[in-house]
Amino acid sequence: MNKRHCFFINILIGIMCILLLGCAENHDSEETKQTTQIISEPESEIEQTMQVTAEPTKEPTAEPTTVPTKEEAQPAEEPKKEEQLTEAEGNERLKKLQVDGTQLVDEDGNPVQLKGLSTHGLSWFPQYVNQELFTELSADWNCNVVRLAMYSAEYNGYCTGGNKEELKQLIKDGVQYAENAGLYVIVDWHVLGEGDPNTYKEEAKAFFDEMSKEFADSQHVIYEICNEPNGGVNWASVKSYALEVIPVIRANDEDAVIIVGTPTWSQDVDKAAADPITEYDNIMYALHFYAATHKDDLRNRMVNALENGLPIIVSEYGICSADGNGGIDAQQAQAWIDLMNEKNVSYVAWNLSNKNETSAVFASGCSKTNGFTKDDLSDGGRWLYDMLTSEENMESTTRDADTNHNDNLVVENGMEYQAINSNSWESDNKKYEQYCVELKNISDKEINGWEIELEFENAFQLSDSWNGNYSIQGKKLIIKNVDYNALVKPDEEVKDIGFIICY
Repeated sequence: MNKRHCFFINILIGIMCILLLGCAENHDSEETKQTTQIISEPESEIEQTMQVTAEPTKEPTAEPTTVPTKEEAQPAEEPKKEEQLTEAEGNERLKKLQVDGTQLVDEDGNPVQLKGLSTHGLSWFPQYVNQELFTELSADWNCNVVRLAMYSAEYNGYCTGGNKEELKQLIKDGVQYAENAGLYVIVDWHVLGEGDPNTYKEEAKAFFDEMSKEFADSQHVIYEICNEPNGGVNWASVKSYALEVIPVIRANDEDAVIIVGTPTWSQDVDKAAADPITEYDNIMYALHFYAATHKDDLRNRMVNALENGLPIIVSEYGICSADGNGGIDAQQAQAWIDLMNEKNVSYVAWNLSNKNETSAVFASGCSKTNGFTKDDLSDGGRWLYDMLTSEENMESTTRDADTNHNDNLVVENGMEYQAINSNSWESDNKKYEQYCVELKNISDKEINGWEIELEFENAFQLSDSWNGNYSIQGKKLIIKNVDYNALVKPDEEVKDIGFIICY
């Protein structure tokens, strides 16, 4: 091949390469153009959204022609506090409650002590039922319960002119906010002005029927069916009322904890102890006190009722006088707190409002509904905050593995038994330990009458006990049967025996 031929061949090869490169560039250009169009569409949507929701940097002109979506139109949520629980976390914390002897326990049998705050009347101070505040109560105040107080009578009460649908919706919202925050919640039919809970009994039955259907699957809800019976109504009348309302709730929720108020503004727990409600389980009885008014006499009444087997909850208390005013009696208030911690009695303080009275938690000049600092609190609110967040209170329901008794299984006289430490805490420079006793007949014969002996490492005192006759001999605790659990058939267990010691 001569040089001329090579020259023409090289020219042809060069032309072919140019043509091939041109086709490739056109192909790449089309792909790039398509890709750019696909990516740019979401960018365009973001730009439109920013135009609608962003803060304007200039004086506003005409309104945008693009109509924002419902989601875009909502104001941006404030950032949640670091301690905010997710709904799943709240549910996990809230184990189902039940009553065991005089104690409130969870589904695993561990003692529970509820500590928290009550709203004022929902008709008057609805603004304090909000998610942010309930989360603060859980995260900042060391609360594990909130009480929703709905007056049945009084001005704009549920049965006296209040908007029933709005009140019920407020309760539904509050129950959800509480669950999200990891709080138990008490739905309180706040009997006060009418005195006798039977006055609006039919309305109460209809209300609790609706609420217990609504919350049948919510294990954090507690029902308080008559806040403070008063005006001369006796326990027989209150009990009669309770025996009509309780089955309404039980038809929808077979084992929710129900609180029954007692006469004389929920002070006559001794009357209830003498004639308790035996037809239903998981019933507790309300005791209310105001520290500057109710002192040793009522404390002794509470202790006696507990010793007689009555499960008590202080579903409302104040640290001032019974009218909600007067000075703070810090000494008497602390005496009550110490006793309730000693007995593992739950307590809920009155009230979440800025009402111009001593018992209100927030200062009367404070218009906030959440995001409170100590400067926003009343004197009483600061006392309650300091008490609830004190180191002693933070640790009062924390189990301590270093206990005074081992839980070895004992087998003797055809029985096997053991005392299991379920909780321990410290209060007033004493250590308290709570035990549940598991006892079973492992023989093939009936046992009619039993006695067991538990030995402890240190000398101790008996603080509380239930479902047995107890005596102390040195470092030993002797437990004998009572009439109703004396007979134990083969392979049968004796349940609900327990006690609290201190040393």
